[in-house]
Amino acid sequence: MILKNDKKTIRAWTFYDWANSVYPLVISSAIFPIFYEKVTKDHLGGVINFCGGEFINTAFYGYVVAFSYLIVAFSSPLLSGMADYSDSKKRFLQLFCYLGSCSCIALSFFSTDHIILSMLALMFASVGYWGSLVFYNAYLPEIADNDQHDKISARGFSMGYIGSSLLLIIILVLAVFTKTIPKIQYTFALVGIWWMAFAQITFRRLSPSGVSSKERKHIFSSGYKELKNVWDDLKHRLQLRRFLASYFMYNMGVQTVMIMAVPFAAKAILWENEKQQQQSLIVSILLIQFLGVAGAFIMSRLSGIIGNIKALGLVIFIWIFICIYAYRAVDTPMEFYIVAGSIGLVMGGIQALSRSTYSKMLPETKDHASYFSFYDVSEKIGLAIGTTTFGLIEDVTGGIRNSVLSLIIIFIAGFLLLLRVPKEQVAISK
Repeated sequence: MILKNDKKTIRAWTFYDWANSVYPLVISSAIFPIFYEKVTKDHLGGVINFCGGEFINTAFYGYVVAFSYLIVAFSSPLLSGMADYSDSKKRFLQLFCYLGSCSCIALSFFSTDHIILSMLALMFASVGYWGSLVFYNAYLPEIADNDQHDKISARGFSMGYIGSSLLLIIILVLAVFTKTIPKIQYTFALVGIWWMAFAQITFRRLSPSGVSSKERKHIFSSGYKELKNVWDDLKHRLQLRRFLASYFMYNMGVQTVMIMAVPFAAKAILWENEKQQQQSLIVSILLIQFLGVAGAFIMSRLSGIIGNIKALGLVIFIWIFICIYAYRAVDTPMEFYIVAGSIGLVMGGIQALSRSTYSKMLPETKDHASYFSFYDVSEKIGLAIGTTTFGLIEDVTGGIRNSVLSLIIIFIAGFLLLLRVPKEQVAISK
Protein backbone atom coordinates (compact mmCIF):
# COMPACT_ATOMS: atom_id res chain seq x y z
CA MET A 1 0.00 0.00 0.00
CA ILE A 2 1.10 3.58 -0.69
CA LEU A 3 1.41 5.79 2.38
CA LYS A 4 -0.48 9.02 1.70
CA ASN A 5 1.30 12.37 2.07
CA ASP A 6 4.68 10.63 2.44
CA LYS A 7 7.39 13.07 1.29
CA LYS A 8 9.63 10.40 -0.20
CA THR A 9 6.78 8.89 -2.20
CA ILE A 10 5.65 12.30 -3.46
CA ARG A 11 9.23 13.19 -4.44
CA ALA A 12 9.62 9.89 -6.29
CA TRP A 13 6.31 10.42 -8.10
CA THR A 14 7.33 13.89 -9.30
CA PHE A 15 10.58 12.43 -10.64
CA TYR A 16 8.62 10.76 -13.43
CA ASP A 17 7.81 14.27 -14.66
CA TRP A 18 11.56 14.94 -14.56
CA ALA A 19 12.16 11.71 -16.50
CA ASN A 20 9.54 11.86 -19.24
CA SER A 21 9.34 15.60 -19.91
CA VAL A 22 12.43 15.37 -22.09
CA TYR A 23 10.21 13.78 -24.74
CA PRO A 24 7.74 16.68 -25.19
CA LEU A 25 10.57 19.22 -25.06
CA VAL A 26 13.28 17.67 -27.23
CA ILE A 27 11.22 15.44 -29.51
CA SER A 28 7.86 17.25 -29.73
CA SER A 29 8.89 20.88 -29.40
CA ALA A 30 12.52 21.89 -29.75
CA ILE A 31 15.06 19.72 -31.56
CA PHE A 32 13.24 17.05 -33.56
CA PRO A 33 10.79 19.40 -35.37
CA ILE A 34 13.72 21.59 -36.52
CA PHE A 35 15.69 18.52 -37.57
CA TYR A 36 12.66 17.02 -39.34
CA GLU A 37 11.82 20.25 -41.18
CA LYS A 38 15.39 20.61 -42.46
CA VAL A 39 16.11 17.03 -43.55
CA THR A 40 12.73 16.53 -45.23
CA LYS A 41 13.11 19.87 -47.00
CA ASP A 42 16.69 19.18 -48.13
CA HIS A 43 16.21 15.54 -49.17
CA LEU A 44 12.52 15.32 -50.05
CA GLY A 45 11.72 18.85 -51.16
CA GLY A 46 9.38 19.36 -48.21
CA VAL A 47 6.94 16.79 -49.59
CA ILE A 48 6.19 13.33 -48.15
CA ASN A 49 4.86 10.63 -50.48
CA PHE A 50 2.59 8.18 -48.70
CA CYS A 51 -0.02 5.76 -50.05
CA GLY A 52 -0.02 7.41 -53.47
CA GLY A 53 -0.55 10.91 -52.08
CA GLU A 54 1.71 13.92 -51.52
CA PHE A 55 1.68 15.76 -48.20
CA ILE A 56 3.39 18.93 -46.97
CA ASN A 57 6.07 17.78 -44.52
CA THR A 58 4.70 19.70 -41.52
CA ALA A 59 1.14 18.56 -42.24
CA PHE A 60 2.27 14.92 -42.50
CA TYR A 61 4.10 15.31 -39.19
CA GLY A 62 0.84 16.47 -37.61
CA TYR A 63 -1.08 13.52 -39.07
CA VAL A 64 1.41 10.97 -37.68
CA VAL A 65 1.25 12.47 -34.21
CA ALA A 66 -2.56 12.66 -34.41
CA PHE A 67 -2.73 8.94 -35.25
CA SER A 68 -0.61 8.13 -32.20
CA TYR A 69 -3.15 10.00 -30.05
CA LEU A 70 -5.95 7.90 -31.47
CA ILE A 71 -4.06 4.70 -30.61
CA VAL A 72 -3.74 5.83 -27.00
CA ALA A 73 -7.32 7.12 -26.87
CA PHE A 74 -8.80 3.80 -27.97
CA SER A 75 -6.46 1.52 -26.00
CA SER A 76 -5.97 3.30 -22.67
CA PRO A 77 -9.56 2.99 -21.35
CA LEU A 78 -9.51 -0.80 -21.61
CA LEU A 79 -5.93 -1.04 -20.35
CA SER A 80 -6.71 1.20 -17.39
CA GLY A 81 -9.73 -0.96 -16.52
CA MET A 82 -7.45 -3.99 -16.59
CA ALA A 83 -4.92 -2.13 -14.45
CA ASP A 84 -7.49 -1.22 -11.81
CA TYR A 85 -8.90 -4.75 -11.72
CA SER A 86 -5.50 -6.40 -11.33
CA ASP A 87 -3.82 -3.60 -9.36
CA SER A 88 -1.13 -3.40 -12.03
CA LYS A 89 -0.89 0.33 -12.76
CA LYS A 90 2.85 0.19 -12.16
CA ARG A 91 3.37 -2.54 -14.77
CA PHE A 92 1.43 -0.62 -17.42
CA LEU A 93 3.34 2.55 -16.50
CA GLN A 94 6.61 0.69 -17.01
CA LEU A 95 5.41 -0.85 -20.29
CA PHE A 96 4.59 2.50 -21.90
CA CYS A 97 7.68 4.13 -20.41
CA TYR A 98 9.98 1.57 -22.03
CA LEU A 99 8.06 1.70 -25.33
CA GLY A 100 8.49 5.47 -25.47
CA SER A 101 12.11 5.61 -24.37
CA CYS A 102 13.22 2.83 -26.74
CA SER A 103 11.41 4.55 -29.61
CA CYS A 104 13.30 7.77 -28.86
CA ILE A 105 16.53 5.82 -29.10
CA ALA A 106 15.33 4.44 -32.46
CA LEU A 107 14.84 8.02 -33.70
CA SER A 108 18.62 8.45 -33.65
CA PHE A 109 18.58 6.25 -36.78
CA PHE A 110 16.08 8.55 -38.58
CA SER A 111 16.54 8.43 -42.36
CA THR A 112 14.67 10.08 -45.23
CA ASP A 113 15.47 6.98 -47.28
CA HIS A 114 13.16 5.07 -44.94
CA ILE A 115 10.88 7.93 -43.98
CA ILE A 116 7.83 5.79 -43.10
CA LEU A 117 9.80 3.52 -40.77
CA SER A 118 11.38 6.60 -39.20
CA MET A 119 7.99 8.17 -38.62
CA LEU A 120 6.79 4.92 -37.04
CA ALA A 121 9.47 5.40 -34.37
CA LEU A 122 8.09 8.91 -33.78
CA MET A 123 4.56 7.52 -33.53
CA PHE A 124 5.50 4.85 -30.96
CA ALA A 125 7.49 7.38 -28.93
CA SER A 126 4.32 9.46 -28.74
CA VAL A 127 2.21 6.41 -27.79
CA GLY A 128 4.69 5.54 -25.04
CA TYR A 129 4.73 9.03 -23.59
CA TRP A 130 1.00 9.69 -23.59
CA GLY A 131 0.10 6.12 -22.62
CA SER A 132 2.32 6.24 -19.54
CA LEU A 133 0.71 9.47 -18.35
CA VAL A 134 -2.64 7.71 -17.88
CA PHE A 135 -1.21 5.45 -15.19
CA TYR A 136 1.19 8.05 -13.79
CA ASN A 137 -1.57 10.63 -13.25
CA ALA A 138 -3.77 7.95 -11.66
CA TYR A 139 -1.35 7.78 -8.72
CA LEU A 140 -1.98 11.42 -7.72
CA PRO A 141 -5.14 10.74 -5.65
CA GLU A 142 -3.35 7.81 -4.00
CA ILE A 143 -0.20 9.62 -2.84
CA ALA A 144 -1.80 12.71 -1.27
CA ASP A 145 -5.01 14.24 0.07
CA ASN A 146 -7.08 16.63 -2.06
CA ASP A 147 -5.76 19.80 -0.43
CA GLN A 148 -2.24 18.87 -1.59
CA HIS A 149 -3.06 18.09 -5.24
CA ASP A 150 -2.57 21.60 -6.70
CA LYS A 151 0.82 21.98 -5.02
CA ILE A 152 2.07 18.48 -5.91
CA SER A 153 0.83 18.66 -9.50
CA ALA A 154 2.60 22.02 -9.93
CA ARG A 155 5.76 20.57 -8.39
CA GLY A 156 5.66 17.68 -10.86
CA PHE A 157 5.35 19.94 -13.90
CA SER A 158 8.08 22.21 -12.54
CA MET A 159 10.39 19.23 -12.10
CA GLY A 160 9.63 18.31 -15.70
CA TYR A 161 10.41 21.78 -17.00
CA ILE A 162 13.71 21.96 -15.11
CA GLY A 163 14.88 18.43 -15.94
CA SER A 164 14.02 18.65 -19.63
CA SER A 165 15.65 22.07 -19.93
CA LEU A 166 18.82 20.66 -18.39
CA LEU A 167 18.98 17.88 -20.98
CA LEU A 168 18.22 20.33 -23.79
CA ILE A 169 21.16 22.49 -22.69
CA ILE A 170 23.38 19.38 -22.70
CA ILE A 171 22.20 18.57 -26.22
CA LEU A 172 22.85 22.14 -27.37
CA VAL A 173 26.39 21.93 -26.04
CA LEU A 174 26.88 18.68 -27.96
CA ALA A 175 25.38 20.33 -31.03
CA VAL A 176 28.22 22.84 -31.03
CA PHE A 177 30.54 19.95 -31.80
CA THR A 178 28.27 18.32 -34.39
CA LYS A 179 27.93 21.66 -36.26
CA THR A 180 25.18 20.34 -38.54
CA ILE A 181 21.51 19.68 -37.81
CA PRO A 182 21.45 16.17 -39.34
CA LYS A 183 24.16 14.93 -36.96
CA ILE A 184 22.17 16.13 -33.96
CA GLN A 185 19.79 13.21 -34.49
CA TYR A 186 22.20 11.02 -32.52
CA THR A 187 21.34 12.98 -29.38
CA PHE A 188 17.77 11.62 -29.57
CA ALA A 189 19.17 8.49 -27.94
CA LEU A 190 19.99 10.63 -24.87
CA VAL A 191 16.28 11.39 -24.52
CA GLY A 192 15.42 7.69 -24.33
CA ILE A 193 18.24 6.91 -21.92
CA TRP A 194 17.39 9.88 -19.66
CA TRP A 195 13.70 8.94 -19.62
CA MET A 196 14.35 5.27 -18.84
CA ALA A 197 17.04 5.94 -16.24
CA PHE A 198 15.29 8.56 -14.08
CA ALA A 199 12.00 6.66 -14.24
CA GLN A 200 13.65 4.01 -12.05
CA ILE A 201 13.47 6.45 -9.12
CA THR A 202 9.70 6.47 -9.48
CA PHE A 203 9.40 2.73 -10.07
CA ARG A 204 11.40 1.86 -6.95
CA ARG A 205 9.14 3.87 -4.67
CA LEU A 206 5.68 3.16 -6.08
CA SER A 207 4.03 0.09 -4.59
CA PRO A 208 4.72 -3.14 -6.50
CA SER A 209 1.77 -4.77 -8.15
CA GLY A 210 1.28 -8.32 -9.22
CA VAL A 211 -1.33 -10.24 -11.16
CA SER A 212 -2.37 -13.67 -9.95
CA SER A 213 -3.00 -16.54 -12.34
CA LYS A 214 -6.71 -16.31 -11.59
CA GLU A 215 -6.75 -12.60 -12.44
CA ARG A 216 -4.82 -13.18 -15.66
CA LYS A 217 -7.58 -15.50 -16.90
CA HIS A 218 -10.25 -12.83 -16.60
CA ILE A 219 -8.23 -9.65 -16.88
CA PHE A 220 -9.57 -8.64 -20.32
CA SER A 221 -13.28 -9.13 -19.54
CA SER A 222 -12.88 -7.67 -16.06
CA GLY A 223 -11.05 -4.67 -17.49
CA TYR A 224 -14.02 -4.03 -19.76
CA LYS A 225 -16.45 -4.35 -16.82
CA GLU A 226 -14.32 -1.96 -14.78
CA LEU A 227 -14.47 0.57 -17.59
CA LYS A 228 -18.24 0.16 -17.95
CA ASN A 229 -18.74 0.73 -14.22
CA VAL A 230 -16.81 3.99 -14.38
CA TRP A 231 -18.74 5.07 -17.48
CA ASP A 232 -22.06 4.38 -15.70
CA ASP A 233 -20.85 6.36 -12.69
CA LEU A 234 -19.85 9.34 -14.84
CA LYS A 235 -23.43 9.58 -16.12
CA HIS A 236 -24.44 10.64 -12.60
CA ARG A 237 -21.58 13.11 -12.07
CA LEU A 238 -22.50 16.32 -13.87
CA GLN A 239 -19.47 18.22 -12.62
CA LEU A 240 -16.99 15.65 -13.93
CA ARG A 241 -18.74 15.36 -17.31
CA ARG A 242 -18.87 19.09 -17.92
CA PHE A 243 -15.29 19.59 -16.82
CA LEU A 244 -14.17 16.85 -19.23
CA ALA A 245 -16.08 18.58 -22.05
CA SER A 246 -14.31 21.87 -21.34
CA TYR A 247 -10.95 20.15 -20.91
CA PHE A 248 -11.48 18.37 -24.24
CA MET A 249 -11.68 21.74 -26.00
CA TYR A 250 -9.14 23.98 -24.31
CA ASN A 251 -6.49 21.27 -23.94
CA MET A 252 -6.88 20.53 -27.65
CA GLY A 253 -5.62 24.07 -28.20
CA VAL A 254 -2.83 23.87 -25.61
CA GLN A 255 -1.33 20.64 -26.93
CA THR A 256 -1.66 21.67 -30.57
CA VAL A 257 0.32 24.81 -29.77
CA MET A 258 3.03 22.71 -28.09
CA ILE A 259 3.38 20.46 -31.13
CA MET A 260 2.95 22.95 -33.96
CA ALA A 261 4.63 26.06 -32.48
CA VAL A 262 8.04 25.34 -34.02
CA PRO A 263 6.68 24.49 -37.51
CA PHE A 264 4.56 27.66 -37.32
CA ALA A 265 7.49 29.85 -36.31
CA ALA A 266 9.77 28.30 -38.94
CA LYS A 267 7.35 29.26 -41.72
CA ALA A 268 5.49 32.34 -40.49
CA ILE A 269 8.31 34.43 -38.96
CA LEU A 270 10.59 36.57 -41.14
CA TRP A 271 14.02 35.24 -40.16
CA GLU A 272 17.21 36.82 -41.48
CA ASN A 273 18.81 33.46 -42.17
CA GLU A 274 18.56 29.76 -41.28
CA LYS A 275 21.10 30.01 -38.45
CA GLN A 276 19.12 32.78 -36.74
CA GLN A 277 15.96 30.75 -37.15
CA GLN A 278 17.38 27.64 -35.50
CA GLN A 279 19.01 29.51 -32.63
CA SER A 280 15.96 31.69 -31.95
CA LEU A 281 13.54 28.77 -31.95
CA ILE A 282 15.60 26.89 -29.38
CA VAL A 283 16.00 30.00 -27.21
CA SER A 284 12.24 30.59 -27.32
CA ILE A 285 11.59 26.98 -26.28
CA LEU A 286 13.93 27.39 -23.30
CA LEU A 287 12.13 30.64 -22.45
CA ILE A 288 8.83 28.75 -22.39
CA GLN A 289 10.35 26.05 -20.17
CA PHE A 290 11.75 28.36 -17.50
CA LEU A 291 8.70 30.60 -17.39
CA GLY A 292 6.59 27.43 -17.21
CA VAL A 293 8.11 26.67 -13.79
CA ALA A 294 6.99 30.04 -12.46
CA GLY A 295 3.62 29.76 -14.17
CA ALA A 296 2.82 26.39 -12.57
CA PHE A 297 3.41 27.73 -9.04
CA ILE A 298 1.64 31.05 -9.73
CA MET A 299 -1.48 29.18 -10.89
CA SER A 300 -1.27 26.88 -7.87
CA ARG A 301 -1.25 29.89 -5.53
CA LEU A 302 -3.97 31.64 -7.53
CA SER A 303 -6.25 28.60 -7.35
CA GLY A 304 -5.94 28.72 -3.56
CA ILE A 305 -7.19 32.31 -3.60
CA ILE A 306 -9.98 32.33 -6.21
CA GLY A 307 -10.59 28.60 -6.75
CA ASN A 308 -9.58 26.17 -9.50
CA ILE A 309 -12.40 26.90 -11.96
CA LYS A 310 -11.95 30.67 -11.91
CA ALA A 311 -8.17 30.29 -12.17
CA LEU A 312 -8.56 28.00 -15.19
CA GLY A 313 -11.02 30.44 -16.78
CA LEU A 314 -8.52 33.28 -16.41
CA VAL A 315 -5.73 31.22 -18.00
CA ILE A 316 -7.92 30.18 -20.95
CA PHE A 317 -8.87 33.83 -21.49
CA ILE A 318 -5.15 34.68 -21.73
CA TRP A 319 -4.65 31.85 -24.24
CA ILE A 320 -7.35 33.36 -26.47
CA PHE A 321 -5.54 36.71 -26.61
CA ILE A 322 -2.18 35.01 -27.25
CA CYS A 323 -3.62 33.21 -30.30
CA ILE A 324 -5.27 36.39 -31.61
CA TYR A 325 -1.95 38.24 -31.27
CA ALA A 326 -0.06 35.37 -32.97
CA TYR A 327 -2.47 35.43 -35.92
CA ARG A 328 -2.62 39.19 -36.45
CA ALA A 329 0.71 40.64 -35.35
CA VAL A 330 3.53 38.07 -35.14
CA ASP A 331 5.96 38.46 -38.04
CA THR A 332 9.34 39.27 -36.49
CA PRO A 333 11.59 37.30 -34.09
CA MET A 334 10.98 39.82 -31.28
CA GLU A 335 7.22 39.44 -31.62
CA PHE A 336 7.64 35.68 -31.51
CA TYR A 337 9.65 36.01 -28.27
CA ILE A 338 6.72 37.94 -26.75
CA VAL A 339 4.36 35.12 -27.71
CA ALA A 340 6.79 32.48 -26.41
CA GLY A 341 7.13 34.23 -23.05
CA SER A 342 3.37 34.57 -22.70
CA ILE A 343 2.86 30.90 -23.57
CA GLY A 344 5.47 29.91 -20.98
CA LEU A 345 3.60 31.66 -18.17
CA VAL A 346 0.31 29.91 -18.93
CA MET A 347 1.52 26.55 -20.29
CA GLY A 348 2.67 24.93 -17.05
CA GLY A 349 -0.13 26.53 -15.07
CA ILE A 350 -2.99 25.22 -17.17
CA GLN A 351 -1.53 21.69 -17.35
CA ALA A 352 -0.82 21.38 -13.61
CA LEU A 353 -4.12 22.96 -12.59
CA SER A 354 -6.17 20.80 -14.98
CA ARG A 355 -4.67 17.61 -13.57
CA SER A 356 -5.20 18.59 -9.95
CA THR A 357 -8.72 19.94 -10.56
CA TYR A 358 -9.82 16.65 -12.12
CA SER A 359 -8.26 14.62 -9.31
CA LYS A 360 -10.20 16.68 -6.75
CA MET A 361 -13.48 15.91 -8.51
CA LEU A 362 -13.02 12.15 -8.36
CA PRO A 363 -15.15 10.15 -5.92
CA GLU A 364 -13.64 7.97 -3.21
CA THR A 365 -12.52 4.97 -5.26
CA LYS A 366 -9.68 2.59 -6.02
CA ASP A 367 -10.36 2.82 -9.77
CA HIS A 368 -8.23 5.91 -10.36
CA ALA A 369 -6.66 4.60 -13.57
CA SER A 370 -10.10 4.01 -15.09
CA TYR A 371 -11.26 7.52 -14.21
CA PHE A 372 -8.05 9.07 -15.52
CA SER A 373 -8.44 7.10 -18.75
CA PHE A 374 -11.53 9.19 -19.55
CA TYR A 375 -9.49 12.31 -18.79
CA ASP A 376 -6.83 10.94 -21.13
CA VAL A 377 -9.31 9.98 -23.88
CA SER A 378 -10.76 13.49 -23.95
CA GLU A 379 -7.21 14.80 -24.20
CA LYS A 380 -6.02 12.45 -26.96
CA ILE A 381 -9.07 12.68 -29.20
CA GLY A 382 -8.89 16.44 -28.83
CA LEU A 383 -5.20 16.34 -29.73
CA ALA A 384 -5.89 14.22 -32.80
CA ILE A 385 -8.60 16.63 -33.97
CA GLY A 386 -6.50 19.70 -33.16
CA THR A 387 -3.32 18.65 -34.96
CA THR A 388 -5.25 17.19 -37.91
CA THR A 389 -7.30 20.38 -38.28
CA PHE A 390 -4.14 22.47 -38.06
CA GLY A 391 -2.51 20.42 -40.81
CA LEU A 392 -5.62 20.32 -43.03
CA ILE A 393 -6.05 24.09 -42.93
CA GLU A 394 -2.43 24.53 -44.00
CA ASP A 395 -2.83 21.90 -46.74
CA VAL A 396 -6.02 23.52 -48.10
CA THR A 397 -5.07 27.20 -47.78
CA GLY A 398 -1.32 26.83 -48.31
CA GLY A 399 -0.60 29.04 -45.29
CA ILE A 400 0.22 27.84 -41.80
CA ARG A 401 -0.84 31.15 -40.21
CA ASN A 402 -4.46 30.47 -41.17
CA SER A 403 -4.36 27.39 -38.94
CA VAL A 404 -4.15 29.64 -35.87
CA LEU A 405 -7.78 30.66 -36.46
CA SER A 406 -8.86 27.16 -35.44
CA LEU A 407 -7.01 27.55 -32.11
CA ILE A 408 -8.88 30.78 -31.32
CA ILE A 409 -12.23 29.05 -31.85
CA ILE A 410 -11.13 26.03 -29.78
CA PHE A 411 -10.10 28.13 -26.77
CA ILE A 412 -13.30 30.20 -26.89
CA ALA A 413 -15.36 26.99 -26.89
CA GLY A 414 -13.35 25.63 -23.95
CA PHE A 415 -13.90 28.84 -21.99
CA LEU A 416 -17.65 28.83 -22.58
CA LEU A 417 -17.91 25.17 -21.58
CA LEU A 418 -15.93 25.83 -18.39
CA LEU A 419 -18.55 28.39 -17.36
CA ARG A 420 -21.08 25.53 -17.28
CA VAL A 421 -19.14 23.44 -14.74
CA PRO A 422 -21.09 23.30 -11.42
CA LYS A 423 -19.10 24.72 -8.52
CA GLU A 424 -20.73 22.84 -5.66
CA GLN A 425 -17.39 21.47 -4.35
CA VAL A 426 -15.50 23.82 -2.04
CA ALA A 427 -12.23 22.17 -3.15
CA ILE A 428 -12.40 23.69 -6.62
CA SER A 429 -14.26 26.96 -6.12
CA LYS A 430 -14.39 29.98 -3.89
